[in-house]
Amino acid sequence: MQAAGILLVVIAIAGAGLWFAVRTNGPAVLDAVDQVSGGERDVALVEQVTYGSDAAQKLRVYAPQAAAGPLPIFLFVHGGSWRSGDPDDYGFVARAIAPEGFVVVLAGYRLGVTGRYPAMLEDTAAAIARTREIAAAHGGDPDRIIVAGHSAGAYNVAQVALEERWLDDAGVPHRSISGVVGLSGPYDFFPFDSDSTKAAFGSVGVGAESQPVNHARADAPAMLLVHGESDTLVKPRNTRALASQLTKAGAGAETLLYSEMDHNAPLISLASPWRDRRDVAARIVAFAHAVSTVSVPVQDKTP
Repeated sequence: MQAAGILLVVIAIAGAGLWFAVRTNGPAVLDAVDQVSGGERDVALVEQVTYGSDAAQKLRVYAPQAAAGPLPIFLFVHGGSWRSGDPDDYGFVARAIAPEGFVVVLAGYRLGVTGRYPAMLEDTAAAIARTREIAAAHGGDPDRIIVAGHSAGAYNVAQVALEERWLDDAGVPHRSISGVVGLSGPYDFFPFDSDSTKAAFGSVGVGAESQPVNHARADAPAMLLVHGESDTLVKPRNTRALASQLTKAGAGAETLLYSEMDHNAPLISLASPWRDRRDVAARIVAFAHAVSTVSVPVQDKTP
């Protein structure tokens, strides 16, 4: 085999190995790949905050170094079937979104037994409340927050945004949530039939009230729901069901459905080098800008 052919084989094997590592070793590997491939993109980790006594109740705040505030806030909640995940592994989300003019907050929540329903929702609402408290110190606007999440995290933000009691209990004004972005989210999974949903929801006897589809309302914040048609872990019917209920209620719901994507592909699309090869990040940024734009009233001219 000629040298060029050997090189191509080596590159192919390395690429396949990298893809396998991203899919099996999770966000930490993806974060490292993003840093090597795309760099820091002039985004800095500006504060590490806790909002409770559990180690998982933490926030990681990132801001673009050159932008002038106040900027809208993009608060992202990780997935992991409500039993795993760490905001420290999701810096690639901040590096995808913050350079476009956002303060990005990566939020954790209690996991496993201590994170069973409704703890994950209480924590998500508390994370939003704490974010509002510290927003101004980092150039963020506490009244322009886009909440986003992947998988279990998408459930968290959708349920908190739709079922009003969680924000009420945390003292968060509903108007401060400008929009919701859900990646590969479960929104309609009662009755519980998987190990993760049985553990997080069925074990405490909760029912249909735990489902975002059952809380669609006309004044819900606008939502962008992204899903892969090849997702076998969280079926894309979840996104279709929630979008349908929101539309029937008179709320704004946009869906992005990708025929070739599986459960993790929408999340992977936020990291370099995939970020520039797909439109997921660009569509999320466009949505976030659209829902968080401040309209300035035109003043009457003085005669």
